[in-house]
Amino acid sequence: MNTKVLKLGGEGEYRNAIREGARCLAAGGLVVFPTETVYGLGASVTNPAAMARLREVKQRGDDRPFTVHIGERSAVGRFVPDLRGLGRRLTERAWPGPLTLIFQVGEIQAVPVIRETSTDHAGAMYHNGTIGIRCPDDRRAACLLTEAREPVVAASANPAGASAPVDADGALAALDGRVDLVLDGGKTRYAKPSTIVHLNATGYHIVREGVLDRQTIQRLTSVNILLVCTGNTCRSPMGEGLLRRILAEHLGCREHELAARGYHVESAGTGAASGGAASPGAVEAMRTRGIDITGHVAKPLALDQINRADHILAMTGGHVDTVISKSADARDRTMRIDEVDIEDPIGGDNAVYARCAERIEKALRRRLKEISL
Repeated sequence: MNTKVLKLGGEGEYRNAIREGARCLAAGGLVVFPTETVYGLGASVTNPAAMARLREVKQRGDDRPFTVHIGERSAVGRFVPDLRGLGRRLTERAWPGPLTLIFQVGEIQAVPVIRETSTDHAGAMYHNGTIGIRCPDDRRAACLLTEAREPVVAASANPAGASAPVDADGALAALDGRVDLVLDGGKTRYAKPSTIVHLNATGYHIVREGVLDRQTIQRLTSVNILLVCTGNTCRSPMGEGLLRRILAEHLGCREHELAARGYHVESAGTGAASGGAASPGAVEAMRTRGIDITGHVAKPLALDQINRADHILAMTGGHVDTVISKSADARDRTMRIDEVDIEDPIGGDNAVYARCAERIEKALRRRLKEISL
């Protein structure tokens, strides 16, 4: 077999090469293409002959699936329905990008891509209720995968045990005569493999560190929630304690395990003085719920808190305005915790604090249904 090589050059040449690559995949061919990490070797999932050839080149048994490659983030829903939580956060924050995600999937027969094609193709993509998916941050790869229409799986463009190529010459040296087409896009941007993260019921496991290091993955997986009131001695400390309790219930863990799960809750006040303690009324309202906030230390609202927060929950519309005045970029991340302002209980008796705490808790539970956790 003669392997054809097409340069991904000028726009007309580029479009023709992409179309030919898509046609080759549809016809059962093996296509080498560039990504931002290394060169990939792709095949159409729905073509058994192509899958057999891919397994032969990669020396991979029938029981081992390949990574699905998609041209745009939204396509993940075809393979992983009802995406939420950590998986949703990572796809929104890191895709397109050099990150391969392994998802857990329940009923594979009900997944849209299987209903569209056939259960005969499930084994090429799914294994023991999981699927690996990559959404490359490379225009050429994205165009090819989108143009192909049929689901495409890919592996690095090298025989098993060899180094993954970072340019077309390296791929040709390893696979010339064994693949149908090589799309030559020059040297890849990162010249190293993607990071692989396996998502599970309790969090994630880094299978392989690649372009994205462990610290970057930790940052991408974290959820930071900031509660804001005025003095940071009544409403927001109560909200902070209540939110930790609610999150732990939602995740099925203990409150001290939230940080290890990537969840961070803090509070601040738009007019707070540093170092103040929680008010006696707030402490008592939380004590009756089994929550201890006696160690709370008041903090004035700071720009770095706003910048690192994924969600900012304010007690009043005025607090929302103050947050946005400090950082216009926070507008889409800031909301009032309830539809109506939650007024300051300062100066009230224990019953007033108890009613305020109840309102905050109910509002938090409603808001968390709107937030992707």
